[in-house]
Amino acid sequence: MSTRRTKRPALIGAAALAGAAALVLGGAVAASAHVSIAEGPVEAGSYSILTFGVPHGCDGSATTEVAIQIPDGINAVTPTRNSLYTVEKVMEDLDTPITDSHGNEVTERVAQVVYTATTPLPDGQRDAFELSLQIPEDAADSTLYFPTVQTCEQGETAWVQIPEDGQDAHDLDAPAPSVNVVAASDTASHGHDDATEATADGHDEDSTSAAAPADQKPLVITSLAVGGIGLIVAVIALLKGRKKA
Repeated sequence: MSTRRTKRPALIGAAALAGAAALVLGGAVAASAHVSIAEGPVEAGSYSILTFGVPHGCDGSATTEVAIQIPDGINAVTPTRNSLYTVEKVMEDLDTPITDSHGNEVTERVAQVVYTATTPLPDGQRDAFELSLQIPEDAADSTLYFPTVQTCEQGETAWVQIPEDGQDAHDLDAPAPSVNVVAASDTASHGHDDATEATADGHDEDSTSAAAPADQKPLVITSLAVGGIGLIVAVIALLKGRKKA
C-alpha cells in the first residue's frame, strides 16, 4: 500500500467534474445499483468497518479504479487488502495539528483511499471494499457522506451527489455512499444488563437442577414399596411350595 499527498480543493474539484461527466456520459443510474455502504447505523465514537459495494461497471465497461473520499473528522483509515487491487492512501495536511489518544501530534489525515484494479472488474460482477475507521464522537444524529468516483475502461461514474436539506437521497442520480450515525450507547449499562440476565438464567437453571431430586423422591419411595411387596409375595410362595413337598 502506498501513500501520496494532495490538497482538498483538488479532491473536491475532481469529484465535482467527474460527477458532471458521469451524468452526461452515463445518464441516470437505477437506485438499486448505486455504490453504497452496507453497514448502518453506526454509533458516534465507535470503531467501525464500512463496506463499500460496487455492483456494476460504467454502462457495460469494466471497473478499473474506485476512489473513496473520507469526510472531515475522520483522520485515520485502514483499508482492507483486496488481492485484485492495489490500494493507496492519499494524505492531506490538517489546518490545525491535533493530539491523538497516545499523545502524538498529528499533522495530516487520510483524505482519500484509492483502489486500483490489477484485473478490471467485469460489468456483470460486483466487489466490496472495506475501510476500518473511527466514527467522529460529535457526529451523532447526522449522516456521513463518502463521495466515490468509479473509473472504468470506458467512462466513469462519480457517486458524489449529496442531498439538500429535506431532499431524499433516493431521488438523486448518483448519490454519495453514506452511513447514518446515532448517539453512542452506554456500553457499561448494556454489559450490566446482559450479565444480570445471564445470572438470572443461571439461577433458574440451578434451581431446576436442585429441585429435580426432591421431585423424584415420591417415585423412589413408591418403587421401593412395590419392590418390597413383591419380595414378600415371592418368599411366601416359596415357603408354601416347600410345605407341600
